[in-house]
Amino acid sequence: MPNPAEFFLGLIRKETRGRLKVYLGMAAGVGKTYQMLREAHRLRRNQVDVVVAFIETHARNETLEQVGDLEVIPRKNVLYRGVMVPEMDLDAVLRRRPHVAIVDELAHTNLPGASRHEKRYQDVEELLAAGIHVITAVNVQHLESLTDLVARATGVDVKETVPDQFIHKADEVVAVDVSPEDLQERLRAGKIYASEKIERALSNFFRAENLVSLREIALREVADAAGRRAQPLPAAVEAGARVEKVMVCISSMPGDARRIIRRGARMAGRLNAEWLLAYVETKDESPERISADASRSLSDSLAYAKTLGARIEKLKADDVGAALAAFAKKEQVTHAVFGRPPLKRGLFAKKTPVDTFMQEAPEVDVMLVAAK
Repeated sequence: MPNPAEFFLGLIRKETRGRLKVYLGMAAGVGKTYQMLREAHRLRRNQVDVVVAFIETHARNETLEQVGDLEVIPRKNVLYRGVMVPEMDLDAVLRRRPHVAIVDELAHTNLPGASRHEKRYQDVEELLAAGIHVITAVNVQHLESLTDLVARATGVDVKETVPDQFIHKADEVVAVDVSPEDLQERLRAGKIYASEKIERALSNFFRAENLVSLREIALREVADAAGRRAQPLPAAVEAGARVEKVMVCISSMPGDARRIIRRGARMAGRLNAEWLLAYVETKDESPERISADASRSLSDSLAYAKTLGARIEKLKADDVGAALAAFAKKEQVTHAVFGRPPLKRGLFAKKTPVDTFMQEAPEVDVMLVAAK
């Protein structure tokens, strides 16, 4: 079996931008932090300068013991609602400038005043830009495009997320896998949560059916990541071969735009494809006529799509379906994602933009995303 530390050996001092390795798990307690710390010790034995930038031990003895004599960057204490809360000190890590930094809890939202960034993954991006290699960890339910899938599978609405695009940029994604039965046994033994939380966890998030679903999702995500790295980049595809491109289409009406965007981002990730978000502004949706709520919703949707890696395209036309079809042909779009239009009633029901698009761009595969 290859030594995980080999991922960084031979790379140190050779690149201006840091490399990123992600340990991905199905749930808390599978051993992501433990594995990161073991790798840190292996790296140090190979004369690699490695520090613990942030680790959340959750008072687990196994994890605490694994820290051992590794160098730990002191945390920054931030006053939040009258309580001092320790957070990762990004500037201290940058000043220390190790070859490799261990950063836990990737999906964490920083407290106000803890960092110049809102999210920890953005802290990691700054470390990478500074040439520091990063090993980090996250649970699969925190991937942005998977929140709908996780909610359907487990009933859990995840609030803290990481854009899929960030994970797609990782140089290596490693599954930390245990069976649902073993994870439940770890929970019962008090190795994940305090004793007063165990029964509640077993009855809710850690139910066997939830863990089976999350495990399948996590393993599929790691397999997809390996597939993306194995596929040639679009520019390197042989002449004449089909290059996948995904177009997500939204309107200015408040609704399920985020679900549609997540589905498109997920599709693009699975296809290793470029994706874009298209919006057609009609005369009735000009800045002078559009409502404040609709304008706010549209701006939020465009910004959200951008964080997930979309290229934003704003078009102007009166016939939305025809404009999107013409644009799709020009851009050589292969897949288009729309919200499902209302069911048409009656023989003379009005044609929808989706109808027009499918008629004028029959070569494009169309996905309709149902409302909640």
